[in-house]
Amino acid sequence: MVKKADIGGKRLISLAPTPWAQWVTGRSSVVAKEVLESEFQWLSRENDALIKARDPQKGDFLVLTELQLRYNTKLPARMNAYAALAAEKYALPIYPVLVNILPPAATVTIQNRYATTFLGLQARQDYRVINLWEVDAKLVFEQSLTALLPFVPILQNGGQAVLIQQALNQLRQDEELIELEALLGFFASFVLGTEVVRQIMRWDMAVLRESPWYQEILLEGTNQGLQQGLQQGLQQGLQQGLQQGLQQERSLVIRLLLRRVGRLTATQISQIEALEIAPLEELGEALLDFSDISDLDAYLEHLRDRPS
Repeated sequence: MVKKADIGGKRLISLAPTPWAQWVTGRSSVVAKEVLESEFQWLSRENDALIKARDPQKGDFLVLTELQLRYNTKLPARMNAYAALAAEKYALPIYPVLVNILPPAATVTIQNRYATTFLGLQARQDYRVINLWEVDAKLVFEQSLTALLPFVPILQNGGQAVLIQQALNQLRQDEELIELEALLGFFASFVLGTEVVRQIMRWDMAVLRESPWYQEILLEGTNQGLQQGLQQGLQQGLQQGLQQGLQQERSLVIRLLLRRVGRLTATQISQIEALEIAPLEELGEALLDFSDISDLDAYLEHLRDRPS
């Protein structure tokens, strides 16, 4: 049985909390004292992290980090609630940070504050926003940002085999980081393709499936459609062409099918790789109802027989 991989935000940031706290606050004098319990009665997720830090000038304070796969309009309210709960529980100043991993749809504006007015009363909570697709990949190595090593492929200028190999080498030098290989491989497949990634690294999909981000990507692909969820985000953030984005979607559908029904034949893979965006989206939504390989065969036959 494959060991469950603890590769949520808590685990990633706890590997090197001081460099993380220094990076998100922009203060090299900050030192992480401990990673605190970030689970509250109403809020708890694997991608939240809370660090108690100290600055010589500012004293003790909390660095609150929310790692979000993709920004959504509910996040400002969440950041407000999370910051208030942390301040009440630990009685320390709060420095909230929202880290977005993949770009949202073009119509979505990322906010850096929660603000409301009701009956003349105002409430406001500012927070820092860091969009990973805007972060230069070289910064990860220059500032020893261990938590960002798995995300190197989707950082700015990070979709290069040499940088992905460098990130992989660093992960393999520390036994505590070995489990992050699968997450690095998953994001690398967005920009290099599955076969190239397999040539660079060992890729254990069974371990990756335990990642909270894999589960979010799976759910997002189901609810929003693969074109909107993966292609649109990657095209904006990574500036890839339409054809490359389509191939990435085909690769994702194939990986989800391997998870759902097991081994695929070469013929089945060829049929899927020949699909254009509309039928590919339909297959991406339909596959979650498949129970065995015969369901896939029936669906592919349906697509072939359907009038163009």
